[in-house]
Amino acid sequence: MRRERGAAPRPGEPPPARSPYRVEIADTVDAVPPEVWRELAPADDPLWSQGVFAAMERGRLGPEGYRYLLLRRGDEVVAVLPLCLFPGLRLDYVVGPRERRLLRPLRAVCPGLLRVPMLFCGHLLGQGHIAAARPLPPEAVRLLVSAAGDVADWSGLGTVVFKDFGDAELALLRPELARAGYFVTRSLPDTELRLGYDSFEAYVRALPAKPRRNARSKLRKFAAWPGARVEIVEDFAPLLPDVLALYEQVMDRADQTLDRLDASFLTALAGSAEPRRALVAVFEDDRLVAFLLCLFRGTGATGARIGLDYRIAHEARLYHAVHYAAIRLAIESGCTHIRFAQTAYTPKVELGCGLVPQSYALTHRRPLPRALLRALLPRALDTALAEALGAHADLLPASVAAPPSAPEKRTSHAPS
Repeated sequence: MRRERGAAPRPGEPPPARSPYRVEIADTVDAVPPEVWRELAPADDPLWSQGVFAAMERGRLGPEGYRYLLLRRGDEVVAVLPLCLFPGLRLDYVVGPRERRLLRPLRAVCPGLLRVPMLFCGHLLGQGHIAAARPLPPEAVRLLVSAAGDVADWSGLGTVVFKDFGDAELALLRPELARAGYFVTRSLPDTELRLGYDSFEAYVRALPAKPRRNARSKLRKFAAWPGARVEIVEDFAPLLPDVLALYEQVMDRADQTLDRLDASFLTALAGSAEPRRALVAVFEDDRLVAFLLCLFRGTGATGARIGLDYRIAHEARLYHAVHYAAIRLAIESGCTHIRFAQTAYTPKVELGCGLVPQSYALTHRRPLPRALLRALLPRALDTALAEALGAHADLLPASVAAPPSAPEKRTSHAPS
């Protein structure tokens, strides 16, 4: 499916001058030539490699489908906004454990009430961006925001979310999002370790005293575990059955399971030309007992997904073993930073990670549900965020602690 749209006037406004921009809607990331994608996508974010999106399309991660808004100026693609379509997103997959317990009786009686038609804009697995080589003018942002709303309308998806956008990029989008009736609320921050060390040993020496002692203690305990060893495996396809079994152990204990990886996604990723990838694999003799899937692009690295054998995870310090090995690998690869997931903040702060603030921008295509979302959702998300961060909440910048919501406005294209 491909549809195009140009700028449309709002009621009561004079027709605008003909815009040099238009939006084309594509069904696959393969519609973007690889050289164009490399120019537009964030240069140091491995999750924004074209191969990751191609693998997502081939996997069964949760969305029913994907779309890509291609912003063109003339014949040139100057920006791309990926979309994920969830016709029946299960709320009990994305809320915390307390809310999931409260929803359990409703799920048993009427499971359909827990399914919400939703459109995610940005990236299902990573930080949200509009992929563009340079900042876009307001008229171009307005076209993309409007086109996202059109896709939601055509697909019967009431709720639209710009997911996990960082502060700098959200500041550029915010005026047009507010104009379209979106409000902004906090999401879980990302975790990032800034590098720049000559060696892993230099990284450990630079840690504060207590984390440094803990790091050395955990490394010793892992080294003393019988048969334990770390390998960096670039061709991990033969290990996929064991990888998935360990990943499922982690997901069974996870608070949220929005994006559950599967064999088809990992197989496609393992066979893709990009990004560079490596499995930090921990073995107990010949048995895989832990892994951290690491991706690389430019000077950035990401520890994308983890798996642990909980039979020995705590005693053998498996969690720390794979993270320390990933940090060592990133340093040796010349990376300036490595990012980890939006979970387990206490051990990641001990690793030296900082918190990267992120936010959602949300709306609903109908005014009443939009007003209810605006009234109820920020408080619930603030509670979940406070519980997730615990003692580390003060690491978020104060200016991000409570982003202001835009005033309620009706959009010109929202159905009544």
